[in-house]
Amino acid sequence: MTAQPARLVSAGAISSETHCIAFDAPLQCESGASISNPHVAYRTWGTLNAAGDNAVLVCHALTGSADVDDWWPDLIGAGGVLDPATDFIVCSNVLGGCYGTTGPYSVRPDAGGERYGAGIGRITVRDMVQLQKRLLDHLGVTRVQLAIGPSLGGMQVLEWAASFPQFVNRIAPIGVSAIHSAWCIGVSSAQRAAIKADPNWQGGQYDDAHRPAAGLAAARMMAMVTYRSWENFESRFAGPTHASGEHAVSSYLDYQGAKLHERFDAASYVCLTQAMDSHDVGRGREGGTAGVLSRMQCPALVVSVSSDVLYPPREQRWLAEQLPNATYSVLDSEHGHDGFLIDTQALFAQIRQFRQTSEAVSRSVA
Repeated sequence: MTAQPARLVSAGAISSETHCIAFDAPLQCESGASISNPHVAYRTWGTLNAAGDNAVLVCHALTGSADVDDWWPDLIGAGGVLDPATDFIVCSNVLGGCYGTTGPYSVRPDAGGERYGAGIGRITVRDMVQLQKRLLDHLGVTRVQLAIGPSLGGMQVLEWAASFPQFVNRIAPIGVSAIHSAWCIGVSSAQRAAIKADPNWQGGQYDDAHRPAAGLAAARMMAMVTYRSWENFESRFAGPTHASGEHAVSSYLDYQGAKLHERFDAASYVCLTQAMDSHDVGRGREGGTAGVLSRMQCPALVVSVSSDVLYPPREQRWLAEQLPNATYSVLDSEHGHDGFLIDTQALFAQIRQFRQTSEAVSRSVA
């Protein structure tokens, strides 16, 4: 394995603390495709102990990165939920992303400087976890004390428990389901259609000077409507209608769309939403989704966001009912799906309580 410079959508897209490693062995994906020389961008906090068993894995959401301290500030710190004095904390950019890990924006190792683009093929959440396992093995991790993540991150957490049950002590999937719903697939399908309708899409093989910015911005605008709630939009944007068509909510969505296309890659967005749509922990496994969940014996904290319309609480309640050792918790928030990024102090208190309780039980049993 060799060190590789991180490949970014734009300068400064990830922090200087991010490391990037390339693996010599190809990654075999569920689709049958093989990715040569896959590389992973990651960050760590704290020190791995001699036994290699004090690791905590944080998995990020759709457009996130390894920079947990940017999108979940105050999670990591002295005396915090995750404390570098005792925890070895790892977060990597996912396979298919555009912040250093192999994805559509990456240069193919065998194509003379050409990027993968849409030619990277279909990637699944299971593929992401297989590559993360390589990283943790390389780092010397023998045990993950807690795997935690929201949305796409929660999908990875569930796949970790399904794929490597003897490697993960406890999990905390947040705002996610065990299988992607028809509703979620419909939403992401519409977003991908917006990107592909942009003339600059060019089948996913565009260059930096002609990126499908308008299509990606439109996709993000659609997404933001599902990431928030009726109550949130009403409290922030309701007011007199304007004959000119200029409304505060429209300006907000325009801003969010423009902000994303400045920092993210459209082909990565297509790749990652397709991966989310394929999410089903029961796919190809004995007993299907319910059967797989019933075999996950590790303690689990399953968190709903009360106003989430994208992954409604009924999905997390069902998930918690299927897991043999689950604690179900609700984050009371009017902000919708994005509540896990906004009402963080309440969320972190739930995670802290879960860690303390489950670790105390483990010590008493031992």
